[in-house]
Amino acid sequence: MEVERAGGAERTEERLEVARRALASLQALPLHGSDKPAEQGAERATEIEADIVRDAAIQRFEYTFEATWKAAQAYLIREGLDAASPRSAIRSSFQVGALSEADAQLALEMLGDRNRSVHTCNEGLERTIFSRLETYTELLARWLNALEKMSESW
Repeated sequence: MEVERAGGAERTEERLEVARRALASLQALPLHGSDKPAEQGAERATEIEADIVRDAAIQRFEYTFEATWKAAQAYLIREGLDAASPRSAIRSSFQVGALSEADAQLALEMLGDRNRSVHTCNEGLERTIFSRLETYTELLARWLNALEKMSESW
């Protein structure tokens, strides 16, 4: 049992580190204001650059979300809780105090946006999701910080 617990701790730490690196890559992008339409007379290159930043940010959001819920899953499984899916990991994270009620609700909305972004190619949807990324990034950081603090007690 103690060997399993040690192995679970290592797995959790690995997952937390992957999630922390993914979050840092998302935080490195300009998540506010860079998706606004180009002003009159601005070059087409500016619009293309804004599209590239938006697309990169959404992709980084997708893999940061994935890494974060998997880190939560590793922690929660060690605690004997259900975390077979992102939705159950969010609910269980709320149960153990890694997410507040408001953050758990926002995390469920974030999950919906992640699912839509992965399965839909729609510029209007992309713009909407991009406009939420700053808030989602802050949420992902809070969730990871809570998981890291809780993991320190092992």
